[in-house]
Formats: sequence, C-alpha cells, structure tokens
Amino acid sequence: MSANPSPASQQASIARPLLSVEALTKNFPIRGGLTNRVRATVHAVDEVSFSVAKGEVLGIVGESGCGKSTTGRLLMHLIRPDRGDLIFDGERVEPGGLSIKKLRRHMQMIFQDSYSSLNPRMTILDSIAFAPHMHGLPRAKAQARARDLLERVGLAPAQFAARFPHELSGGQRQRVNIARALALQPRLIILDESVSALDKSVEAQILMLLQSLKRELDLTYIFISHELNVVEYISDRILVMYLGRVVESGGVEEVYREPRHPYTRALFASKTSLDPRRRTRESPISGEPPNPIDPPSGCGFRTRCVFAEHVCATSRPRESQVGAAITHSVACFMNEAGSGHSRAAL
Repeated sequence: MSANPSPASQQASIARPLLSVEALTKNFPIRGGLTNRVRATVHAVDEVSFSVAKGEVLGIVGESGCGKSTTGRLLMHLIRPDRGDLIFDGERVEPGGLSIKKLRRHMQMIFQDSYSSLNPRMTILDSIAFAPHMHGLPRAKAQARARDLLERVGLAPAQFAARFPHELSGGQRQRVNIARALALQPRLIILDESVSALDKSVEAQILMLLQSLKRELDLTYIFISHELNVVEYISDRILVMYLGRVVESGGVEEVYREPRHPYTRALFASKTSLDPRRRTRESPISGEPPNPIDPPSGCGFRTRCVFAEHVCATSRPRESQVGAAITHSVACFMNEAGSGHSRAAL
C-alpha cells in the first residue's frame, strides 16, 4: 500500500501548471526557383512562453496573422515546432518524455470549421466513437460513451446518432465536435475560433455549454479568438499576440481594465459597442501589419506605434511585470525601468 502524499507534495501538485510552454518557435521556409531553394522565411511564432493552470481558461487574442492559431497547432503537434519545450503536468513532451500519442489523449482541439472537421461518410455516433475505439476501447463501450456525450452536449442520441454531418446545422455540428473532443476524456481542450462562425444566439448557447462542461468534467481551456468580447466573457487570463510574439499577458480584468501595451490599447479600442456614444470614428492603429517574412528590427510594433523611439528599433523588449501586479506583464520599453525610452521610469 502506498503512503499518502505529504502536504508539501500535495501543494506542489496544486501549484504546478497543467501546461507550460517555453520559447515555442516556428518558421516556415518559402521555396522557389528551379532548384526549389529556400528564398525566404515566415516567422510565424517567435519565442512564445506561457503557462496554463489547472482548471483555468486562457484566452489568446490578436489580429489575423499574429500567430495565435499556429500556436494552437504547435501545442497539438499538428505542426512540428522548430524549437521550444512543452511540459504537460510536470512531464516534458518528447524526446524521451511524454509521447505525442499520449499527449493527444490528454489534450484535444476544436476548430472553427465544424463541417470540414467531420468525416462526411461517417454517422455522428461513429465519428464520436472512432477515437476511443482506436485507442483500445471495445466498440460497444465506445458507442455507449458516444451516446452519453451526445446527451451532455444537448443532442438526443435517438434523434442524432444515425445522422450525417450534412444533416445538421452549424451549431449542432459544433456540439458534435465538442463531444468528439471529449471522447478520449482529455484534461485540456484548445478551442481555435470555435464559435466565430456561428450566429450570435447559437454562439451564446455554445459558450454556456462550454462553461457547463468545464465545471462538470474539471476541464482546462485555451480559447483562441479574435472576438474580444467573447474572450473577456469566458477567460480567466489573456495573452495578446502580435507578429508571432506575446506583447502582454495577465488576468482578464487587469488587462481589459488597464491595457499597458500600445497594441493592446489599440486592439481594445477597436471592440464593437452597441453604445452609439462609444462609436469608433478613427482607426485605432495606423498602417498595415509588418510582413512576417521581413519583420522590423527590435520591437515588432514600432512601425505602427506613436510612442516608438530609437531604443525600440535597436533591441527587443522583454516581458516585465506591471507595477505590483505579479500576474500582469507587458513587453514594452515604456514599462521597463532604465530601458532608455523617454516614458520609462529611470
């Protein structure tokens, strides 16, 4: 009989993040010419580091092309990272540690396009039961689990189990994808723009379903979206990405109440509002995002930032703590004491 864990070891287990990401990096080569040589490189994700606590919802936001969806695919190893470490519940993910197959039992992903995520030739029941059956669960038990999951996501098995994807609405298909993601009983789910293609009424229903499932099954979410209002509603913490890097992170209330990075402030200024008195009359950000093939030196946002100075072009800012808020950090020289920026503390 094993001894009960000590209070110290129990506390360490509670404090340990479910997922830690260290310096995750991915570049995509662009080839061309008769010899198919590498002509350029797209810097998609650049030294991204963060952690996700057990039971929390981490939101990742940013403009299209900022690298947030690529980050999700790198976490699932749908795309192989060039560099970086993933540590899942204290165990490093390959080489020599947790295998990708085992990682995917604990971590699943739900995509934006609910239709292309499903096999059009398989019934809804078979689609959900497929993964657990392939991982060794007898077919009858896999189908029983699939029926239970259909009930959990609000689809009556008697009505939906034998249907095919084309016979369902977009919201119903996304419920099936949620059930399919839960079929291996994962602990962490990555949601990549999973509600952005839905009508607002259906979107609200799916968000409520996700919150309910999180409580019932003790899940952890990484919620990737460009919809700032949705991220604010569902998330506990937030990462703001720009040009493949994290520029600000912290608790949702902290970051939304007092954004510190110029990009974060401009991004939040673009939020839609039903109040006509808060209507945006001028573009919050000037210029186009830089080309990720040839990003600017130093701070990636400096070419669009009204506060940019010489130091912003010569070196890259590092994430530093905002005041006394240990959970709020920003990568901006204005927040870095002694950085040389005129607005920074000496």
